[in-house]
Parts: sequence; C-alpha cells; structure tokens
Amino acid sequence: QVRLVESGGGLVQAGGSLRLSCVASGSTFSLIAMGWYRLAPGKQRELVARISTSGITTYADSVSGRFTISRDNTKNTVYLQMNSLSPDDTAVYYCNRYTVINNYYPWGQGTQVTVSS
Repeated sequence: QVRLVESGGGLVQAGGSLRLSCVASGSTFSLIAMGWYRLAPGKQRELVARISTSGITTYADSVSGRFTISRDNTKNTVYLQMNSLSPDDTAVYYCNRYTVINNYYPWGQGTQVTVSS
C-alpha cells in the first residue's frame, strides 16, 4: 500500500511562491507517473501538473509558465514549485499517481495553499 505525504503549503501573498513536496512510500516510485492535483471549495478536483517516469512534464493551462513539477526518484519525492501565485490558486493540493483509469493510491491529507490578495 503506497502512502503519500504532502507538505509545504501555507499562506502567501499574491505574487509569492511556494514549493510543495510529496513523499511516497514503496519501492516502485520510479516506475509511476505522478501528478499534483488541487481541490478548491465548490470546485472539482483538478490535475495541475504531471510528470512521467522519464521526466516529461505536462501542465494545466491555468498554471503553465508559473508552476514546475519535478521528481527525485532517489528520495521517492515529487515537487511542485509554484510561482506568481494568485488567489485563484487557493486550494488543498494533493499528489497521486497520474492515471486515466482512476486507480489512484489512497489520498494523503493534502497541503493547504492559501493566497491572499
């Protein structure tokens, strides 16, 4: 059973930056495409960025050019560098495997990102 632990969120002013981290348990991390998702009040969960096993990255239009996803397979960790934050980025951020068949790992507790205007 893979366990995901997110950290790095907080309160930041508009225009600021945060770096999120997600540590995954298990020995197969390097074989799994990973994604960062966010859930804002009243909205559906959104995939904001994903990274393949070979490091190819893809971003939602809403964050492209501002967010950067990366991974360190030696640490079983995926990161999300978030720059030029806006209040619209306020949400709980989660990491999980990237999947098109919804076979997600159990969701972690997420990390709250709040951007003030």
